[in-house]
Amino acid sequence: MTVHNAPEVVATTVARTPVLSRRGVRIAAGFVLPIVLLAVWQLASTSGAFTSSQLPSPAMVWEAAVDLAQRGLLGQYVAISTQRVLIGFAFGAGLGLLLGALVGLSRWSDVLFSPTLAAIRAVPSLAWVPLLILWFKIGEDSKIILIAIGAFFPVYTTVAAALKHVDRHLVEAGRAFGLNGVRLLTTVQLPAVLPSVISGLRLAMAQAWLFLVAAELIASSMGLGFLLNDSQNNGRTDRLFLAIILLAILGIITDSLLGLFERWSARRWG
Repeated sequence: MTVHNAPEVVATTVARTPVLSRRGVRIAAGFVLPIVLLAVWQLASTSGAFTSSQLPSPAMVWEAAVDLAQRGLLGQYVAISTQRVLIGFAFGAGLGLLLGALVGLSRWSDVLFSPTLAAIRAVPSLAWVPLLILWFKIGEDSKIILIAIGAFFPVYTTVAAALKHVDRHLVEAGRAFGLNGVRLLTTVQLPAVLPSVISGLRLAMAQAWLFLVAAELIASSMGLGFLLNDSQNNGRTDRLFLAIILLAILGIITDSLLGLFERWSARRWG
């Protein structure tokens, strides 16, 4: 009886599998809204309601991308901006993890650092640009430092807040097994707040791209932020749209990579 009904049981199990839990369905569903937006964009740009300088068509943006690629500029701009973001993110997120752990684990550090860092966090990104240019001139250092500032605070805030609420019984159990200091942090406390750490990293990556644009809009001769500013000054709306789309795509790619790291770390330490 059991063998006879086995195919029916398997079929019932497959039928009950939620549709959105299937990877292929989720990937396909993720493309629905972009395709709709692309269609709306095409209709709006060809309806006559907008001039080409106000709203270029998708074909015009694609032609601008091909033109820049043939001149060797598109890949260069993408590579330079991506490099700046990754370096700034690494420094900012690393420092945020360090200070976040310090503040989250030590009351004295919390009292000493939290008020000052909260005040610095409230400073807008553009406010840092003149000072960084004055100190480090118009070079890579000023841009990377600005990106690192943007990446620092999401990681610092989430890690510090999460570590303050780690289950004390879990910490005491770790100490009972002889874990202290850095070993206790890396073995017990950080794995316990892993979802918060990953969320902080993903927010930090988004902030890094935002601060990149702030840096390149004002003090750069290359990169996607420069392309935005140069396109605006020269009335090249097609290139302006291209820069925005590229920033969105790069943001999705880097966030997806962090999502893969999140799944790997959940299997490793979850």
